[in-house]
Amino acid sequence: MSGIAYLFGETLPPPASAMEVRLGVRWIRMPLPYALNHINLWLIEDGERWCAIDTGLDMGDVKAHWQTLLAHYPLSRIIATHYHPDHVGLAGWLHEQTDAPLAMTQAEYMSAVLYAKGIDSYAPTANIELFRRHGLDDSRVEAMRLRGNAYGRNVPTMPPTYSILQEGQHVRIGKHDWRVIIGRGHCPEHASLYAESLGVLICGDMLLPSITPNIAVFAPNPDDDALGNFLQSIRAFADIPDDVLVLPSHGRPYCGARARVEALEAHHIERCDMLVDACRDAPQTACSLIPVLFKRDISDPHQVLFAMSEAIAHLNYLERRGALTRCNEGGVFRYHA
Repeated sequence: MSGIAYLFGETLPPPASAMEVRLGVRWIRMPLPYALNHINLWLIEDGERWCAIDTGLDMGDVKAHWQTLLAHYPLSRIIATHYHPDHVGLAGWLHEQTDAPLAMTQAEYMSAVLYAKGIDSYAPTANIELFRRHGLDDSRVEAMRLRGNAYGRNVPTMPPTYSILQEGQHVRIGKHDWRVIIGRGHCPEHASLYAESLGVLICGDMLLPSITPNIAVFAPNPDDDALGNFLQSIRAFADIPDDVLVLPSHGRPYCGARARVEALEAHHIERCDMLVDACRDAPQTACSLIPVLFKRDISDPHQVLFAMSEAIAHLNYLERRGALTRCNEGGVFRYHA
């Protein structure tokens, strides 16, 4: 991709192994059961032990891979970038196995606990109702209802306590200080970690090299300006030097943070222009606009969740800035330019 450089080519860490990407930093790659079929986890040398960044999903061989890794990389602590299941699914289990404490931002920890328990607006039925108001058809509504609380199944336990990460905080891990950079839009309070002395940025999902992270609006905050928050957040990465090694949660490590920020900004501007054009001739719902944003079949409940949340996020952004007007027609929101 223009503007960024992959330092390790096509080389990937084998299953149940850790590959060195910088002195004292190891790359782990765990499977996921989705079209996005992997997540990258990171180990940072922390004295005689290791700090794990994210945990992987509670599925398949992931626990067995961790058992193998723990024999060589005993954990001192766990840091979770955000609440999504592929990042915290095994946080509780790893804590039980190793007694390693968890650190994450407050909004992300609380989101994990509330979604796992399905409390009030964090229950699956609340999202289903939000999506129904945005035009989701009955067949996909029913498929989501039958899916139930997939989050709770994927995050069966969380550590009962945690340490709070905050914007600008410096976390000492081994020989280096890592500065916490908070990002919003993909989730409420995503934590990236930047070690200037080491020349490494662990960006989580905020600055993926070849795909855009899901920009999401869900039931707890249905009018959230998630896209505006995301675009503002990624500007914090624009001043990262081009030779800093960026470690993303999906895809391959790369250099060129500024170029990636600019590409993400251009991508979302283009998508917004496409949505406005689609709303000129007749009012549209978030559901009817899914084919504008995604050029593939969106039918299974997992993809519907992401597609609807992303469409609503873009529509909220455009409405706030006066590019679209929302009306309520029989309990369904429609947008026109």
